Amino acid sequence: MTETDAFDIVTLGDGCRLAYRFDGPAEAPVLLLSNSLGTSFEMWAPQMPALTQRFRVLRYDSRGHGRSDAPAGAYGMDRLGRDVVELLDALGLDRVGFCGLSKGGMVGQWLGARAPERLDRLVLANTAAHMGPPSGWESRIGAVRAGGMAALADAAIARWFTPEFVARAPDQVASVRDMLLATPAEGYAACCAAIRDMDLRLTAPLIRVPTVVIAGAHDPATPPEQGRFLAGAIPGARIVELNTAHLSNIEAPAAFTAALLDALG
Repeated sequence: MTETDAFDIVTLGDGCRLAYRFDGPAEAPVLLLSNSLGTSFEMWAPQMPALTQRFRVLRYDSRGHGRSDAPAGAYGMDRLGRDVVELLDALGLDRVGFCGLSKGGMVGQWLGARAPERLDRLVLANTAAHMGPPSGWESRIGAVRAGGMAALADAAIARWFTPEFVARAPDQVASVRDMLLATPAEGYAACCAAIRDMDLRLTAPLIRVPTVVIAGAHDPATPPEQGRFLAGAIPGARIVELNTAHLSNIEAPAAFTAALLDALG
């Protein structure tokens, strides 16, 4: 999944620099993709050939990840959501389609409730409105600050993929592990704090953007009942369940891409 092409940088109001890139025809409608905790925008590589036939795809490394800055201190979901609004403002984009997976889906929920005028359609993949208890996130923050990303790699891979996929696609799993290991430990910990403190359950019914939820039937990180909650709470939303664990776009790329394209209309 390694990409070597150039990326661009936008500097946000607080000085944080976000890395982003466009792919696809300049005249096509824009689709913004938001990555999961512990990955970079390369996680979307399996979807790019199909998506760039219909969209101008905008990917970015979220704050604390990839080529973007990783400011010290805990982040909040408000900050991660405002990052997207500032990115769109800087690029002169009024409205986009949006697909976020895991943490990216949490950002999508924030946008759907707080900045719906910026979204045409919303796809929330392998995500949740609330992920407790806080003690679990505190333990993860402590582990990564003490031992770096390597301390979390095996546990993350076990959450992200089914054992069957790990066995049949070792090269893909190794590529994702490399992405995780390259994530700044401070940035990862700061985003863990954002998820620790997040509760979007009460704002889900405020989302009026046409929404599709994608869930993984074997996802231990954000189990399918979390997706069903969102689909039930967001007016008019529907859910698609795939036979995957957490990173469903990588484990079942064809099925995920088909569901995404269908959701985008």
